[in-house]
Amino acid sequence: MKDSTYYLPLILVVVALGAGCTSYPKTSTQDPVKRVAFNGDNLEGWREPTGTWEVLGGVAIDAKNAKAFNFEPGYGVMVNGRGGPTVNLVSTFEHGDVEAHIEFCVPKGSNSGVYFQGRYEVQVFDSFGVAKPKHSDCGGLYERWQDDKGFEGQAPKVNASKPPGEWQSFDVVFRAPRFNEFGTKTEHAKFVSVKHNGVLVHENVAVTGPTRSALDEKTEAAHGPLMLQGDHGPVAYRNLVIREVMLK
Repeated sequence: MKDSTYYLPLILVVVALGAGCTSYPKTSTQDPVKRVAFNGDNLEGWREPTGTWEVLGGVAIDAKNAKAFNFEPGYGVMVNGRGGPTVNLVSTFEHGDVEAHIEFCVPKGSNSGVYFQGRYEVQVFDSFGVAKPKHSDCGGLYERWQDDKGFEGQAPKVNASKPPGEWQSFDVVFRAPRFNEFGTKTEHAKFVSVKHNGVLVHENVAVTGPTRSALDEKTEAAHGPLMLQGDHGPVAYRNLVIREVMLK
């Protein structure tokens, strides 16, 4: 929530390990599900309405306004910033356990977030230079919210943020909540690991329920969509690689 001249194509896909993909530890005894949810050319694979999100060739900080982007024509980068804050972007596919590689870029002071299953947020924020990061800083696991109070947010162990305008990455291993045959939750959702720009910032952190501003803050399920927050400020995403696995 709270330079680059080389741009890779944006691909949101559930894939097997292979060329061009981030290498992850082996965690599954089954073949991964393969599902293309974004083709790099348009917003197919995302639920309507998609607001002012669009596919472009790249972004760079506006020389006259560090809080805004300049946009480059082309394909491969998904951006919400041209028309100001807009809707959150929600995938048409739903996932359970996943390993994810996500690249993002924000201008000065901007704010977004990646919600696994549409419920559990890893914060995207311009936190460059913050000495003591909080749950609301980049890489934080955002707090839950109840009775007008926040609770259970988890700050990143280290502030690994790059300066605004530079591309950054998350590598996340997420374990979905577990339920018995009666629909009763038996285990909380868990971020097995979160790396921010290659630095481990979370390990084995359970999330007892949906974080603030989730698609549904009251209920949980074994599956849910990926959600990218678009209503807080300019943000660009590219190279989103989601590999569905089955974690123990």
